[in-house]
Amino acid sequence: MELQSNRSLALFSVVILVLAASCDAGGIAIYWGQNGGEGTLAETCATKNYDFVNIAFLPTFGNGQQPMIDLSGHCNPNVGECTKLSTDIKSCQAKGIKVMLSIGGGARSYYLASADDAREVATYLWNNFLGGQSTTRPLGDAVLDGIDFDIEGGTNLYWDVLAKSLSAYSSMGKKVYLTAAPQCPFPDAWIGNALKTGLFDYVWVQFYNNPPCQYSSSDISNLEAAWKQWTADIPAKKIFLGLPAAPAAAGSGFIPADDLTSQVLPSIKNSSKYGGVMLWSKYYDDQTNYSSSIKSDV
Repeated sequence: MELQSNRSLALFSVVILVLAASCDAGGIAIYWGQNGGEGTLAETCATKNYDFVNIAFLPTFGNGQQPMIDLSGHCNPNVGECTKLSTDIKSCQAKGIKVMLSIGGGARSYYLASADDAREVATYLWNNFLGGQSTTRPLGDAVLDGIDFDIEGGTNLYWDVLAKSLSAYSSMGKKVYLTAAPQCPFPDAWIGNALKTGLFDYVWVQFYNNPPCQYSSSDISNLEAAWKQWTADIPAKKIFLGLPAAPAAAGSGFIPADDLTSQVLPSIKNSSKYGGVMLWSKYYDDQTNYSSSIKSDV
């Protein structure tokens, strides 16, 4: 009887440890779409390295412009070629991977001219990429999981209206996830107000190309201070550590995998808002196998 009791106690302890580990476990988000040499979307998801894939980008929208997706080297939206991605998107989602459309990006041709303009953009996104209906859906009939805000220019106006308008579509059935990729200087210059709405599920902060708040030569103090501010002040469900997947992927801020797993992650994973790591991008991850190197520690 005592032996059986001890075995039960041991089994219970193992279950508790597994549950605790799963609660602390983070995910990896990746950007895909800006290099034809990074493999297909289906191949990206088949690696099993990623929990989120941001299709990048929709860089042209707002102010009366005809929205235009740009998936450099993968497909030509002008002739409807990108509809072939519908099958890949569904394949990813069948694996439990959330697939987002990232709007914005560094090559800027976007801004919101008014609150009405923001609502019109939301309607376009709903009908053409989410759960709405349109005869001109650029990625075919697949329904994406949500919209990622990678806003790096234009103005800082009306992004909160866009977020509220998109979030309201969740009442139509399938939840519309909202994510964002702000720069690490706090608050973000472009979408700081939008992030205050509390509507964003996941925020992958770019801790690179910003020396005052990024890792530098084994010094994690600037990054750690910025991380604490982001997790304390932004009402998102989870905050991710955004990093370049290779030294060439950004001007600065790359963290060697060993330093990330031995120094940086142990210092930030104790936050209840820790969500994992975001990487730019699939092409660069292919060069370094960075995600494979860190996945077990994320």
